[in-house]
Amino acid sequence: MAQKNNTPKTQTPKQQDDQGKMPFSRRNYLLMLIGFVVIVIGFLLMTGGGSDSPDEFNYAMFSFRRITLAPIIVLAGFAFEIFAIMKRFDK
Repeated sequence: MAQKNNTPKTQTPKQQDDQGKMPFSRRNYLLMLIGFVVIVIGFLLMTGGGSDSPDEFNYAMFSFRRITLAPIIVLAGFAFEIFAIMKRFDK
């Protein structure tokens, strides 16, 4: 019967360098924070438009800001988040 080899595998120098390294740099975290703030601003632009009285209809909920501008800002924030995650900064 064959014996198992329990010796640890050697790592290449590239693998050894990557072990102690953080996956994101400080710039990546800063860009992710900026993207998060842009997303929150987009959602805040969507709020409001409610009526004070349930008997009357308020057309402010269909304004350009809530229907068009805010979703574009939210999508731009998510696109910026993807960029912030994928961007690789060299030292």
